[in-house]
Order: sequence, then structure tokens, then C-alpha cells
Amino acid sequence: MKTLFAVLMVAFASSARAEKVEADLCIYEATPGGIAMAVRAAREGLSVVLVNHNDHLGGILSNGLGVWDTLWEGKRAPIYDEARQAIFDHYRTTYGEKSPQYRDALPGKSGHTNGKFEPKVAEMVLTNLVKKEPRIRLITNRVISAVKRDGVLIRSASFMSLWDDVEAIEVQAKVFADCSYEGDLAALAKVPYRVGREARGEFNEPHAGVIFMSPVKSAPTAEMARAAELHHQLKLRKFSGFQCIKQPQSTGKADGSVQAFNYRTILSSDPANRLPVEKPANYDPEKLKLLEHGSIVSPIPNSKRGWNRPQIVGMQTEYVEADWTGRQKIMDAFWNTTMALLYFLQNDPSVDPARQKSWREFGLAKDEFADNGHRPHEFYVREARRTTGRYIFTQHDAMLAEGLERAPVHADSIGVTEWYLDTHACTPRRIEGALEEGKMMLDVETFPGQVPYRAILPQGVDNLLVPVCLSSTHVAWGTIRLEPTWMSLCESAGHAAAMAVQQRIAPAQIDSDALQRKLAASHVMLSFFNDVDVASNDSRVAPAQYFATKGFFADYDAKLDDPLTEAVKTVWQQSFDDPQKRAEAVAKAETASSTPTGQTRGEVLWAMFESLMKH
Repeated sequence: MKTLFAVLMVAFASSARAEKVEADLCIYEATPGGIAMAVRAAREGLSVVLVNHNDHLGGILSNGLGVWDTLWEGKRAPIYDEARQAIFDHYRTTYGEKSPQYRDALPGKSGHTNGKFEPKVAEMVLTNLVKKEPRIRLITNRVISAVKRDGVLIRSASFMSLWDDVEAIEVQAKVFADCSYEGDLAALAKVPYRVGREARGEFNEPHAGVIFMSPVKSAPTAEMARAAELHHQLKLRKFSGFQCIKQPQSTGKADGSVQAFNYRTILSSDPANRLPVEKPANYDPEKLKLLEHGSIVSPIPNSKRGWNRPQIVGMQTEYVEADWTGRQKIMDAFWNTTMALLYFLQNDPSVDPARQKSWREFGLAKDEFADNGHRPHEFYVREARRTTGRYIFTQHDAMLAEGLERAPVHADSIGVTEWYLDTHACTPRRIEGALEEGKMMLDVETFPGQVPYRAILPQGVDNLLVPVCLSSTHVAWGTIRLEPTWMSLCESAGHAAAMAVQQRIAPAQIDSDALQRKLAASHVMLSFFNDVDVASNDSRVAPAQYFATKGFFADYDAKLDDPLTEAVKTVWQQSFDDPQKRAEAVAKAETASSTPTGQTRGEVLWAMFESLMKH
């Protein structure tokens, strides 16, 4: 493989003969989010260029994730819903309604089992979504190599091959989007970004900076006990663990560390489809004994399991700012360690015999990643750059707001988070009685949050959208970094790009309120509710979604069929500069003694929304 320097020299030498392509929208990386954005924008009438660094689409969904990482089993945005249903349909139609494959694909009763799938099936479904759209031009095996920027606007982006001396492709577009896991286009566009952890005091985040967490059996504070009680009422998958901060070792100091990476290896127990694991060179069982090897996604259809380990904690941080040559070396080190640990678990005498027997039943799946030595084409990059946007999403945005039984309200919300604040180890430091340094799972403290449009608008550039490496703190990143969340946010970004092109303005200049009305009417979830199906044709659903961003609800129950009281109606009709203040006023009004208006909550919301849409 050529060094990045050599490739960029080729790019410089060939710039004069670079192929020039024009489009309304240029998206870098066909991650699930990038695909959702491309498909939505194309369906809204835009010409789209979608560039991917290899020829396998679908990011980590196509490379071993094996499960939908979401606590919400319902629908949330049309492209995500379509892809998820297509995977279920594949197993049902291919193997039958009563087949073990279809059974294993469906959500399990509990745990991280909210719909499971083989990588090759995810890739097929996501690739088909792209291929069905004639307005999408797909360019593969290219990485971003240059960005031309004129003040607050990007004029073009150039893409080069890392492997061949082929001419560059320069894409000129009205709107650009960075949907990569690393934020490479945004970095080349010289937008501000963060890598690593904020100090505890910067945003007053309790779990920021250097931290050690200890699992405990019960809620250590009354506040956490109340949060657990409220969280249990949410119609989300339940994880009820408690953790407390270990003092005084948790200093809260900032550093440059991001959370751990690994491969999502796919293993098979089918004798006809499993490959034996050979003893690797430089095998060192003493080092391998120290590695965590748990975290399994199982069963994946067709006798497969996903292996979410091992992690070489520390090396992941080097990956973020490395060139592709440096990144490849890090990925190779992780893969070699993964194979060595698998051999260790199957053969080392120190491994418990029952566990060893279990591991010996599995080998690499012969029918996955066959053109790459059965190694996933993508590395699981959990966290890289986080752009600095016009709003920074913090830990507070995913926890209960003071005086409310919900997270804070954002007037320009374009999507929701619902996964718990979940961060893997950041450094290899350990202390007795605690998890690895930096690791946290805030199961009961995390509540569904609203992600502002401003968080995907980087500072200083008006025609760039960054809906994957969006603006967030390190702690808050734990509730954002899930593919269903990204797919929903990226579909919203696709709508924003379409609105900008149609109005001949930059995405930063569009009316976010008009965007929200479009999103609500298009069945994109803007706020989580226990009792609202965002995909429903019920005419009250879009109003509920829209007005939830304006502070009309103090909790996660819309109660559209309930009578509206005079006290709540008064608050709904008042003018508030801050939707959070309205939500606080609604909370008080709902506890006040007040007569019913004679109308339901849903009826009034629908009438208000209809009036708004007419104007």
C-alpha cells in the first residue's frame, strides 16, 4: 500500500486532469447514515454523489455489528424503518415464517437483541437502497484528499484512490455532507473539532474527564432511585444497572483519549461454514490472558455469532488523526490480536475446559468477507473527531431536566437519542473495585434526548452538514453513536439539503422550523413518546412531534386522547422564547386544578398545526 504522502503527491500531479463532477449534494462515506441521507435527498429530487472509501457499502452494519443497537423497537424514520423491515423480510421470505433464521432475526425478549442479521444481508439491503435511486452516482474506493473552500462555503471536494494511480475526482456541489466515522472531510475543510475528553468543569458534566466507575447493586442516591423509577416507565428495552463514580481517583481531568475500538468479528458454528484458526506468529499467551474476551451477539441467523472484542485499549486514540497508512497498521494490529485471542481461547490450557469447548465450536464464517480473508472491511470506530457545531450536545441533554420528567427540549430538534450513555474504556489504567478507566454505562440516568439541527451545522461553514461526527461532548457521545440514531439524523440532514437546494440557499440559512414541519409530516421522530407511533397515519402524530420541540410536553406521554385542561391550553397558547420554560410551565399546569376545555389534547394540537401549515 502506498503511503498517504505518495498518494497526495499523485493527487497534486494529476489535479489538472482530475475528472470533474457536478451534483446538488456530495456525501462522503456510505455508512448507514450516509446511505440514509443519500437516499432521502435523491427521493426529494436532488442529484447526489456518494463517495465511499472501499467498494462495500453499509459501514459497521455490513461489517459485523450484527444487531440494531437501539432500546426502541418501534419506528423512528422512514429509511431506517425500510432497511430494518427489509432485513426481516429477507429472512422470512428466504427461509420461511417458522424457520430458525427468521426467528433469530427477530427481536429477542431482552438484552441487546433488537433484531439481528448477518453482515452480508445488511450489505445487500443497504446496497440495494442506493442502487434503486437513479439520482445517486456512487463512487467507490476513494478517500477525501482535498477540499476547496471559499469563505463560509465549500466549492469542491477531491477524492483519490489509496491503491491506484488513477486520476482524482473533483466533485463540485451546492451542499456537502461528511457521513464518515472519522470526520475526515470536515477536518480537511478546516472546521473546528474536538478529539478526546472534556474536563468535568467545562460543561459541568458529572462523568466527564478521567473517571472510574464501580457497579453497585442498588441506587446509591435518592436522585438515581427516582431516575430509575421514571426510566422503568419508558417503553424502551430495560437495562437496570447502577454505577457510581469512584473517588478520589476520578479526577475529571481532560485528555486526548477516545473510547476503545475493535473488530466485530463474525464466527460460525456450522461445520460446513467455519474456518479453523491457525496459531499465529509471535503468539504470546501471557499478554492474551489480560484481554477481555466477552461481549457476544448471539444467535445471529445461520448459526453465527458476533464477537465484540478484543480491545487494545490505548491504540484507538492514535487512529483518529493518523493517515490511512497509519490507520492500516493499527487495524492490522487489532486483527492479529483478535485472531491470536481466538486461538488462545480454543487451545490454551489455562482456559476453563467448558469455555474452551464452547469456543472450539466456532471459526471464522466462510461466507462472510470472502474477498478480505474473512476479516471485516470496516473497523469499529466508536469515536473519532467530534465537530464543534452551533450547539454542543452535552450529558445534560440526555438526562432529566430540572423540574421535568424528561430531558431538555430543543426548538430545532431533528431527531432523538435513546441509547444509554455508554462509553468503553479510554485508557488501560485500572484500580481495584472499578471498571476500566473511562468505561461507563449510565443505564437508568439516561433519557431520550432531542438533537438540535445546530449540532450538525459546523461552525464557520454554511454548506456542510456533519450528521455523524456531530457536535457533542465525549460523555454525550455515548448516547449518539448508534447506527439507528445516525440513520435518523442523516435522513433529516437529507431533507435539510433538499430544502436548501430547492430554495437556493445554504443549509445554515434554512428555516429550521419549516424543516421540522417537513420532518414531522414525513414521519421522522423529533421527540420520543411512549404512546405515539411516528409512522402512523393518525393526523395528530405530526403535530405532537412538532410541538414536542416547542415545550408542549413535560414528560414522555403525549396523551392525545385525554381532555385538554384550561390551564394547559393557556400555557400552550402563550408565547415563550425558550421551549424549556414552556415545558416547565406545562408541568405546573398539569398538576393544577383546572376544568377541561371540551376538546382532547390531540384535537387542539391538530388544529394548531393545521393553522401553522397554512401560513
